[in-house]
Amino acid sequence: MAAERKPRVMEPAEEVDLSAVPYNLPGVKAPSFSGFFLKMFVWVLENACLGPLFLSILNRQNGITQMLEETVIPETPMFQPEFPEQEPEQNVISTEEDEDVLARVQLATTCLPPHHPRQDLSAESGSPFLYWTIRDYALAYQSNLTTPTIVAEQIILVVEDLNQRKPPAPLLISFNPNDLREQAAASTQRHLEGKPLSILDGIFIAVKDDVDCFPHPTKGGTIWYDKVRFVKEDAVCVSRLRRCGVIFIGKAAMHELGMGVTGNNSNYGTVRNPHSFERYTGGSSSGPAAIVACGLCPAAVGTDGGGSVRIPASLCGVVGLKTTYGRTSTKGSLCNGGTVDVISPLAATIEDTILLYSAMADPSACDMIALSPPPVCLPNLSIPSKFNVLRTLKLGKYAEWVEDVKSPDISAMCEEVLNMLSSNHGCQTIDIRLPELEELRGAHLVSIGSEMLCSLNPHYKRGRRTELCLDVRASVCLFKSFSSANYVAAQRLRRRLMFFYMQVFKQVDLIVTPTAGMTAPIIPPGALECGESNFEVSGYLMRFVLAPNLLGFPAISVPVGHDKQGLPIGLQLIGRPWEEATLLRAAAAIEELCLGRMNKPSSFYDVLQGTA
Repeated sequence: MAAERKPRVMEPAEEVDLSAVPYNLPGVKAPSFSGFFLKMFVWVLENACLGPLFLSILNRQNGITQMLEETVIPETPMFQPEFPEQEPEQNVISTEEDEDVLARVQLATTCLPPHHPRQDLSAESGSPFLYWTIRDYALAYQSNLTTPTIVAEQIILVVEDLNQRKPPAPLLISFNPNDLREQAAASTQRHLEGKPLSILDGIFIAVKDDVDCFPHPTKGGTIWYDKVRFVKEDAVCVSRLRRCGVIFIGKAAMHELGMGVTGNNSNYGTVRNPHSFERYTGGSSSGPAAIVACGLCPAAVGTDGGGSVRIPASLCGVVGLKTTYGRTSTKGSLCNGGTVDVISPLAATIEDTILLYSAMADPSACDMIALSPPPVCLPNLSIPSKFNVLRTLKLGKYAEWVEDVKSPDISAMCEEVLNMLSSNHGCQTIDIRLPELEELRGAHLVSIGSEMLCSLNPHYKRGRRTELCLDVRASVCLFKSFSSANYVAAQRLRRRLMFFYMQVFKQVDLIVTPTAGMTAPIIPPGALECGESNFEVSGYLMRFVLAPNLLGFPAISVPVGHDKQGLPIGLQLIGRPWEEATLLRAAAAIEELCLGRMNKPSSFYDVLQGTA
């Protein structure tokens, strides 16, 4: 008689010795397909006999089965992030609870460093490349150098040119030139009368296609979602921005339904990286990141459920902020009701990120009750001593994790920035260890996959399956292989992992990692028409970004330079719950230290100066 196989039994989280935890994050084991072979792969997965067998093998090879079905997890489930009580942020400016959005944006403006107007964006030889900021736009309007109407016409020219390219590389899924002209005309009139609503009046912003922006439809990157879900009003965050005078240029392209991190979308054409046309932008907020990087808008609205703001920000060389879970309302978006997704800003600079964040932050009534978020806080960057507080900042680095990347340029850049923070601002880097990274990856996959499938199921079962992109159909098959018991086990891991990370945050103020484990990957030729399924690439892109989503922490990606191929590298900072101000201050210091390191994208449009 064979010996009985005993299940693995985890130690209770509070008994784990973090200092003795070995590093373990194996690569994702799965075949990669595009073109015809992807069609065959999906056929196998959707086959009633072959699919479950193949997925069972895949889940076992990647440890999902052992982790969620053959392991005793002692912790109780945590079905959404639950944050332990903590001390309020220090050396920050706190806004009033329920403060009017215009007053908050005005307060954020006073927190910014002195504005030094520039005459020309086109860098001379030897001069650093810098993006126009929101305050540059506002000053140009105030000085009658241009108007929102003039800028709108430049944007229309660029969008129409991109839409006519072969193969298509659209930045926007929904674009209405007449609506854009009407918004710009109203803003131009307010500026002519000397009555702009705020610093954001006349600022052009794109909205990811899973966030409602009336009168545009919300398709989520599909060809059908707008036929089953109708947009009647703006999402909460869009409404707040519109009150500030923001001009919305349209709905930005995205990876279909957010089910991917490359940005590939065979429905509308795959967005191209402004730094290299043959490479991905990252996703799923591919359009918002590319729109900001190419200069079309200084900022955009994205969503982040698995690095979907931070990954494309890193690959495109812009800033991507993932807010604390519950800090921004998801009402009016396709991610509403999820426990890992947030709506967050992407921007060309930290100061523009601060302005957008100050306007967008607005928790839902349910989150106010369940999470009790403190008032929004902002870093005061307007004073000469703005970075003095960084002398006491402790930065956590898990060396083995940081070095586990596709290109050594990424880890080297991360180390260089940490050294600059130490030598210039006195920040202390502390070695940390983060246990159960493989369990984190599995718990996130089951959580986000189950929640996405729950939202999609009513339509999927009514015949929409064949209208989805092939890579999304493959992901749906994977998500369908997870059981309800798998989901509960993942939530047990969530509570366990929350304990580990909060223990680490007793030692450090921020955790520092690369944003992605690789720079922008090349788009395979066959992927443009039929899509691509490459779990190895997805694994590298998502290697460092999952904890903020599963556990609800705020995180930010800051551009810090390029690899030897000239591709952008992003550095990620992960903070304690609700401590966006601390993140933004440290990010501003990094941005200042790396000033002049960023290359001008090869695809760039100076719409402010009219050289689109």
